[in-house]
Amino acid sequence: MMEYHVEGTLGNVEHGNQYQIKLMYEHHLQRTACNMTYGPFGGIKGRDLICIQSMDGMLMVFEQESYAFGRFLPGSLLPGPLAYSPRTDSFITVSSCRQVESYKYQVLAFATDADKKQETEQQKLGSGKRLVVDWTLNIGEQALDIRIIPFNQSASSVFVLGERNFFCLKDNGQIRFMKKVDCSPSCFLPYCSVSEGTINTLIGNHNHMLHVYQDVTLKWATQLPHVPVAVRVGSLHDLKGVIVTLSDDGHLQCSYLGTDPSLFQAPKVESRELNYDELDVELKELQRIIKDVKSQGVWPMTEREDDLKVFAVVSSNLDSVSQATNVEVGTDSVPSITVKITLQNRVVLQKVKLSVYVQPPLALTCDQFTFDFAVPDMTSIVAFSVYLKRNYIPSELEGNAVVSYSRPTDRNPDGIPRVIQCKFRLPLKLICLPGQPSKTASHKLTIDTNKSPVSLPSLFPDFANQPDDDQMNVMGFRLLGGSRVTLLASRTSQRYRIQSEQFEDLWLITNELILRLQDYFEKQGIKDFACSFSGCMPLQEYFELIDHHFELRINGEKLEELLSERAVQFRAIQRRLLTRFRDKTPAPLQHLDTLLDGTYKQVIALADAVEENQDRLLQSSAGLRSATHLLILLVRLWQKLSADQTAILEAAFLPLQEDTQELGWEETVDAAIAHLLKTCLSKSSKEQALNLSSQLTIPKDTSRLKKHITLLCDRLAKGGRLCLSTDAAAPQAMVMPGGCTPIPESDTEERSPEEFTNHKHLIAETPMPEAAALQGVLE
Repeated sequence: MMEYHVEGTLGNVEHGNQYQIKLMYEHHLQRTACNMTYGPFGGIKGRDLICIQSMDGMLMVFEQESYAFGRFLPGSLLPGPLAYSPRTDSFITVSSCRQVESYKYQVLAFATDADKKQETEQQKLGSGKRLVVDWTLNIGEQALDIRIIPFNQSASSVFVLGERNFFCLKDNGQIRFMKKVDCSPSCFLPYCSVSEGTINTLIGNHNHMLHVYQDVTLKWATQLPHVPVAVRVGSLHDLKGVIVTLSDDGHLQCSYLGTDPSLFQAPKVESRELNYDELDVELKELQRIIKDVKSQGVWPMTEREDDLKVFAVVSSNLDSVSQATNVEVGTDSVPSITVKITLQNRVVLQKVKLSVYVQPPLALTCDQFTFDFAVPDMTSIVAFSVYLKRNYIPSELEGNAVVSYSRPTDRNPDGIPRVIQCKFRLPLKLICLPGQPSKTASHKLTIDTNKSPVSLPSLFPDFANQPDDDQMNVMGFRLLGGSRVTLLASRTSQRYRIQSEQFEDLWLITNELILRLQDYFEKQGIKDFACSFSGCMPLQEYFELIDHHFELRINGEKLEELLSERAVQFRAIQRRLLTRFRDKTPAPLQHLDTLLDGTYKQVIALADAVEENQDRLLQSSAGLRSATHLLILLVRLWQKLSADQTAILEAAFLPLQEDTQELGWEETVDAAIAHLLKTCLSKSSKEQALNLSSQLTIPKDTSRLKKHITLLCDRLAKGGRLCLSTDAAAPQAMVMPGGCTPIPESDTEERSPEEFTNHKHLIAETPMPEAAALQGVLE
């Protein structure tokens, strides 16, 4: 331990005053020091004494150059924070027993001297006075710091910062108040408030936040760029109330709360007469410049795009050695495919980070990359593999590579944050294998085209087996996980049929068929190719998936409530048992141990059930998203919707990536569809004036959602037009496309979904003259 003296010398040059630090004295400590405090111990006036606490719990008191005495605190295991209270002349610390202890200085001074931590036989026999604690208070947690703030000469408060709470104690150890903190604290500083009788407290936490409390009331919260390990309040020049924080890596920051302080005072200027003609000319010139800038955008798009270029290339072949790890797809060998992302920068960029996203249950070998583009015109290439991790099918095969970066400028050296993204499409063979066609299926769809049918092996060469004339119009697919999908092409008409045992499994094959047909005819130079759907909307199958998804959400909430109840019961039994074990007169347990063991098993079983239900919910969400994509595709083909109208449907039906406890798919989609029905698809201006509820809560059932989906399809069938403008109410009386008959509409429009679509007539209402020929091919 060393003590220094600061001497100042008046400066005679422009550098100003000079200060020197001189060593006054030093002590070589025999024990490893932990912390220290100082003060006028024993009421000494005019000078301060120093008290150092060692790692083994010994208090060593020094009077300037000399060592006074040392005392071991009774029962000390690990040292805690230490503070000195001048008003009561006592040391306050928190022991390893998680209790605040106060020791009078006079008791420490007259107690037996300590050379060893163990209490000797002489101490027991009375050679000297035993060290007795003045008062204790059990706070039940470890303390991070202790501060003593005087109110006035007759009262002071002891502030203790714990791991979860901070306490304000009186001089005698009674609790004045306590406050539970939301985040793990790192440091604190209590100080007297401008309001009489109150204390302000600054509390920093590990979430980079600084909270300002007045007693137990949170008055202010602010964000910090680091985790503070120490905080003080000071004055710098004429700026008062500066908050000085120290980070864990040694950076010191001075900050303030509120608006920017007024450090600059504008000089007074002489008033002069204004020339309004010149001002008018200048105003018109500025308006012209603003108009030109608005027409070009805030900044030129070419400049923003040329900063960084991102390309994604998906390998044409699967990996020779699969990179799939920890997969749960049954007995099938799971393939993987390599994707390469190329980044090219034109200028110097900072904080470049690449994040890659794919639809679950697809997984990546690596999804985060960082780059250093310290010089212009650099090229970086990263590669990763994609594979199927679980035994169900993703709703999309598209991936998204998002790059965030900062471009430094002269005015902003830290850079302007920007984001650029690049999408890539994964091949169908990543999740699908060639399979045998199925003769029967529960779910079937028929897609009409305006061109002659194309040979399926030429459309799907990667799934074609041996070339066979009898198999030119039929092809089977086996999805990883066991489900089968069959694709049929008519020999005489311009139709394709997709069938499967699972309704949601139709989506990927149907979408892939349309994309490959469009690509095939584009390569042939045919630009008027179009697909259509003239059957009935399969709403009944879609509603079954909605009900299954909603049922899993309800089951999840019930299981979590039951798990919370069992956890409360488990903790209550633990407290009862702990009370029995602590009792000096043992009492019978009365089967509390058996009840504890049974409750523990119930908690484990419920936790496993919650986890299993969550996995089933994720799988159901993926199936529901696939079915939703399929329904949007069929509506687009049925009503020949434009790209903008399809985007509105997708925004309404696919708002969430994943369900949460606060917000789920059903209530979100119901609110979006209700908004469409009351705006662009409304029947009258009266409906447009209705206000929707601003709070979304989980519904009691799905009947309202299914009714709104049915009404949406009904109004689209009657000529409704999807748009974002509310002043364009679509006419309702129009000729139905595809030869569908109009649906009678009641006054309340509360019709069941069965009136709009019938599963049994899904094939009967879309006749295919060549159905017998196709069945003959399969037979």
